[in-house]
Amino acid sequence: MSEGVDEAAIILRSSRMKREVQRLRATASWRIGLHLTNSVRNPLRLLLLPFSFPIYCIYLVLERLGRVSAPVREEVVEDEIEDISEIRNCIVLFPTNGVGFGHFTRLYALAKRLRKLDDSLEIVFFTPMPTLHVPYSDEFPTYHLAGRYKHKNMESSTWNMLVEEMLTLVFEVHKPKSFVFDGAFPYRGMLNAISQRKSLSKIWLRRGMFKKGSSVPVDSIGFFDTVIHPKDAVERNVTEMIHSVRTENVSPITLIDNQEMLERSVVRSRLGLPIDCKVTYVQLGAGQINQIDSDIRTVVDTLLKNPNMYVVIGESMLGKRVDINLERIRIIRDYPNAIYFKGFDYSVQAGGYNSFHEMRRLRLPTLFIPNLNTGMDDQLARCLVAKEEGWGEVLESVTPETVDYALLKILDKIPAPITESNGANELAEMLIEERI
Repeated sequence: MSEGVDEAAIILRSSRMKREVQRLRATASWRIGLHLTNSVRNPLRLLLLPFSFPIYCIYLVLERLGRVSAPVREEVVEDEIEDISEIRNCIVLFPTNGVGFGHFTRLYALAKRLRKLDDSLEIVFFTPMPTLHVPYSDEFPTYHLAGRYKHKNMESSTWNMLVEEMLTLVFEVHKPKSFVFDGAFPYRGMLNAISQRKSLSKIWLRRGMFKKGSSVPVDSIGFFDTVIHPKDAVERNVTEMIHSVRTENVSPITLIDNQEMLERSVVRSRLGLPIDCKVTYVQLGAGQINQIDSDIRTVVDTLLKNPNMYVVIGESMLGKRVDINLERIRIIRDYPNAIYFKGFDYSVQAGGYNSFHEMRRLRLPTLFIPNLNTGMDDQLARCLVAKEEGWGEVLESVTPETVDYALLKILDKIPAPITESNGANELAEMLIEERI
């Protein structure tokens, strides 16, 4: 083994040890102990301890909630590491694991377009998403760390330690020039890992603005060089958190462009659908289809009153399998389902960001049943845009009568594809051209 390699190994081991020491010093127990010890050593501070101790504890709680900044960690990575580690033509993508595929889909769309623009670029995924076969099928190297709640009784500090060490190892092995995170909340372990890479371009792809009063830690935005916001059909005026990080906007990001979808005859053949029938694609999260009074069952039963109508139900790969035994129903558990959309005549959807913009790009006549209890995501306002543009209808209350009436209006609409550009293409060009 060469002397240079020995030196690099020693430096890397030293940096890991320093990170471990800093993690220990950042714990609440260490800092409370240090506060008490310093007070005992100083008579004046000891007299003030009955007042300073509860105040310090409140500060630690606010820090835990992200309301005040965490202490700045000392630099761990020595300058020699970056001298030894040659930066490669590589990008690391970190989609977080949400309730659906939104974060992953945006970065997967970006990855596919980056590869088209530069086939020599190494694209690496690091993610808690469980569906690893998706990037594997496209030969993207993928590192997986199960989400914190998949582990029994694991503390957030322990999980963040795993994130930091694993992501640091990915950086050391692949030596990327850029890092892109897509998620609503930045993990502390991730922030610690990227803060040590001075040569790394750090990008946060985040749908929605940083609203005042949000749960995002106040100091987390400053770890990034650029924040990219994909646009929405409707932009709300919100009081945004003040920060100094460069911000860029791109068009809505969807994974599949219209020309990439399977042709109508191919879809009908694959799904066993008559070529001359009408087909409605249904993807709702409201209730189970085998529950007679659920929203999705009401929609399906109403659709099947038409003897020439078939229903295709989109089943999430992250959820339980659909259990239903009705005629003229097909179920697809695939990713991405968007490749089938040219084979459908109509759609019934919730009002999530990804599904809305997929329908909008194709202008498939769609009945939206928005989730009205989504907090920051105003699905109703987004879905009303479809009604204004003439290709959708919106239903806030689901009954057999209201569904029947709304579907009648949907059947009269004619699709007309939108010409809006795809934000994935825009962002890929910005990265390849090193404009961010």
